[in-house]
Amino acid sequence: MRFEAPTTTKAAAALLANESGESRILAGGTDLLVRMKTGMIEPDLVVDIKRIETLQRLNVSAGGTEIGSAVPSAALGESAKLKSLWPGVVEAANLIGSDQIQGRCTIVGNLCNASPAADSVPALIAAGAKAIVVGAGGKRRVPVEKVVTGPGSLSLRSDEFIEAIVLPERKGTFGDAYLRFTPRTEMDIAVVSAGVNLTLSRGVVKTARVALGAVAPTAVLVSAAARALVGTKLDDVALEKMAKACRKACNPIDDKRGTAAYRTQVAGVIAKRAAVLAFERAGGKQ
Repeated sequence: MRFEAPTTTKAAAALLANESGESRILAGGTDLLVRMKTGMIEPDLVVDIKRIETLQRLNVSAGGTEIGSAVPSAALGESAKLKSLWPGVVEAANLIGSDQIQGRCTIVGNLCNASPAADSVPALIAAGAKAIVVGAGGKRRVPVEKVVTGPGSLSLRSDEFIEAIVLPERKGTFGDAYLRFTPRTEMDIAVVSAGVNLTLSRGVVKTARVALGAVAPTAVLVSAAARALVGTKLDDVALEKMAKACRKACNPIDDKRGTAAYRTQVAGVIAKRAAVLAFERAGGKQ
């Protein structure tokens, strides 16, 4: 195995492009190193991007937020401005591992690990986040929901990696939330999770995005659930329509953590709770 620690994105992309074997990006390493130590993967090249200064930047603004791919989750939780704009995204990021892990793990690493139960992903999808993908051929922006194609599988080319996550402009009245259900309250993997992002106009939902995690091979953007909320004040009828749409979007597995039927039922419940929380954060009153 060869280990490289470039100091520019161009150099990192070149290393990936010139590698004929299997290559991996190391940002925090909290997933990668575990998989390597257990023999799940044996990359020929590991590219550490922590030394690339531009990837360590966290630029937070109501006009748009950029989170570098090497920014640890702990830094997101320490940003009062980010928490005021995107509390749901921060909540999701701060559920990745323990306090010790938080100092290393990144939301980009969480995304690229491509687990259906990744905490940050539904919140990012609900936020309408985009990934800035860089490679030997230049840069492109990809909606977060199109980055992961299946468990452990990404839409990125072998010479590409994610430079940053971009959250859209925040204006008007808004709120987001992320909730998950786990067997234990701490240090566990989501059985079901939901992210909801809303904007309001005069107390009525103007726009909505709803995403689910751990109920399909990838996190799911549920457009029908969002449409059920738009134009309402989150009355019981609207919430039940949303829950029904969420249940319909589920395609979970049976495993020791929960049956498919259980996950499907809980998805509607968790989504409703997340919607109510996002609505309240936006100043809405039911």
